[in-house]
Amino acid sequence: MKNDVRQGVRSHEGAVSANRGILLGLAYRMLGSTYDAEDVVQEAYSRWYAMSEGEQRAIRSPVAWLTRVTGRICLDHLTSARVRRERYVGEWIPEPLRDLGVWSSTVDTLVDPAEQVMLDESVSMGMLVMLESLTPAERVVFVLHDVFRLPFTEIAEVVGRSPAACRQLAVSARRRLEKRQARPVDGAEQHRDLIVEFKRACESGDFDALVNLLDPDVVVHTDGGGKAHATRRPIFGAEKAARLFLGLLRRQPGMEFVGEDVNGRPGYIVRLNGAVTSVVATEAHGNVFTHIWMVVNPDKLHDWTGAGHRHRI
Repeated sequence: MKNDVRQGVRSHEGAVSANRGILLGLAYRMLGSTYDAEDVVQEAYSRWYAMSEGEQRAIRSPVAWLTRVTGRICLDHLTSARVRRERYVGEWIPEPLRDLGVWSSTVDTLVDPAEQVMLDESVSMGMLVMLESLTPAERVVFVLHDVFRLPFTEIAEVVGRSPAACRQLAVSARRRLEKRQARPVDGAEQHRDLIVEFKRACESGDFDALVNLLDPDVVVHTDGGGKAHATRRPIFGAEKAARLFLGLLRRQPGMEFVGEDVNGRPGYIVRLNGAVTSVVATEAHGNVFTHIWMVVNPDKLHDWTGAGHRHRI
């Protein structure tokens, strides 16, 4: 009997540790911040380890329990985050991801390639920005159900509402996202070609070439958080956007532009004397960029500057 108990505990511990990536990916999609996601997952694990062995053994699926707890903590965090972001200097943009693989872990049921595409899309900068338009409850329900495929009966325990109410929250979230859905580029290679041309135009200061790479209705968002020079409101239109980039990213001795994937999509980073000063995420359609997000807040560039993540589990 004792051996059976010990085996059960080891099995639970294995499941708990093996699914950390799932929880981090879940929390990042809900919060748009790796720092906050790690804090939330740390808290969820703390609650697990605070229970006795008997209480842990009574939980049939540790990962399901941890997922629900992570969702509840995220819901509380989103509610308080709205207040904090009202005091944020300028626009708040989700933290850009360098290594998408670390944050793309998913549950075993997601084996359909079409569903994997949805999972990857859910971590793109465009989708994360759109998720910011949802209420905290809508965001939690949408991520748990539409992305991670949890049933509404389980989600109801997370948000404290009935399954029927959760279903309505999901419908409301989809409607909002459909209205704001950006048109993606036709192919990754075409998107990468645009990045090369954009990089060349910025480096050479070619205003006309830069304008031709931007949709007439392009929208540019910058996030400095009051800690780096950035515009505080979106910039609309190709010519204004071109002037912004040639002003903010004016070629200086020691400055270089490097193409890199940002949140799983082609983007680039700007280095000055070897140090990363900004990360730029993009969305495009046809042969022009439609949305550009430039993060210059140093607090959001740890993964790009060599500081690394703050893993604690």
